Amino acid sequence: MIGFFIIFSISGCDLSITDHAKDPGKLHASSSVNVKDKKQRHFNKEITISAIGDILIHSRVYRDAKTEDGYEFFPMMDEVRSQLSSSTITIANQETMIGGVELGLSGYPQFNSPTSIGDTLKELGVDVVTLANNHTLDRGLEAIDRSIKYWDKIGMKHTGAYTNKEASEKILTYHTEEGISVAILSYTYGTNGIPSPDGKNYVVNRINYQKMASDIGKAKKQADSVLLNLHVGKEYQPYPSDYQKQLARFGADHGVDAVIGHHPHVLQPLEWVEGKNGNKTLVIYSLGNFFSGQNPFQTRIGGILTFSLKTTNDEADPIVAANPTFEITFVKSDGEHRYEVVPMHKISRLSQEYENKKKHLSQWMPDLQFVE
Repeated sequence: MIGFFIIFSISGCDLSITDHAKDPGKLHASSSVNVKDKKQRHFNKEITISAIGDILIHSRVYRDAKTEDGYEFFPMMDEVRSQLSSSTITIANQETMIGGVELGLSGYPQFNSPTSIGDTLKELGVDVVTLANNHTLDRGLEAIDRSIKYWDKIGMKHTGAYTNKEASEKILTYHTEEGISVAILSYTYGTNGIPSPDGKNYVVNRINYQKMASDIGKAKKQADSVLLNLHVGKEYQPYPSDYQKQLARFGADHGVDAVIGHHPHVLQPLEWVEGKNGNKTLVIYSLGNFFSGQNPFQTRIGGILTFSLKTTNDEADPIVAANPTFEITFVKSDGEHRYEVVPMHKISRLSQEYENKKKHLSQWMPDLQFVE
């Protein structure tokens, strides 16, 4: 599923917390929705953002994670923890609801996952999960409610799915200690034909140009930078559709700093898209699967996109995305056992496929650097 960078803020009363999963100086998450005075920007400041694609917990994956005490996913992703935990803000697309065992676990086509996947992401250094995707409504409102309650319990910020209208109208914004605030938005193309319940269209953000323009406008008033996450595109296609490109252009024209896509389950290229005001928006059309039980070779390849958000002295474009890097990852398994996410460059037998994937990702962005 494809996601684009738009950063939505989930707010409430004035509240700041420090994410314990990362360095103490990393960031504060604020639910404040007060409009920020643009004159208070801190110049010559820089933070890093990391983003990973689909976390899609098939039944064979949670069976492999089963222990006497529950489900343990951390060993399956520990190999990539250092990269995820080193950024100021790390964002993951949590494709399956974590309604827990009480609701009944299930895999494809209607997913419900153990809550412990949330604990694992938190421990790995993830700060925000995007929840707007085609599987959001798989198990109904109870799964959404249970999931959001658990995300709140462990202190994980989330956006894209909601339990009430008031929450859906707030923009999720991070205020970092470096002095740069970031709004994160999340939308999906659809929900596999499952409609939102009558009177509850707010439960999941759907891609709608008018709504997204309004949300971006609100986000820009309260944050220095806006990231747009879009779950959209044709599954298993190595290149973006015309619709994906239109959405990326929309984001650039509205001044978002990055558009992050997911849904196709395979990696698609990155590029810089110039907006109507001359700004440049960082776009990755699909981050692919980060962790799933899908078997086809290309669906096992994902990665970690990392880039900087830097202040400038240009009043027309005071924050810019810069210095994108990418670490390509691969989901190993022995049949339906021993699932593990590892840096792909460490698998010597896949060296040629790895080089091919680097060329594929960077064909529209020759300056893209790879972590290896």
